[in-house]
Amino acid sequence: MNIKLNGEEAIIENQSLMISELLALKDVKMPDMVSVEYNGEILDRDKFDTTQVNEGDQVEFLYFMGGG
Repeated sequence: MNIKLNGEEAIIENQSLMISELLALKDVKMPDMVSVEYNGEILDRDKFDTTQVNEGDQVEFLYFMGGG
């Protein structure tokens, strides 16, 4: 399936994939520290395991950095 991931076209071989599985597939380090924007809306963390990625979806991984 084709999706837009972090602003770039991405081809995902798996046709049935949840957001949490996409995080693992893309080898995201510390996924508990990443927020996900799914089709323009911030996705609640408790929905990562139940939200399916579909053809044409737009997914952004948002990494927050601390500073002083």
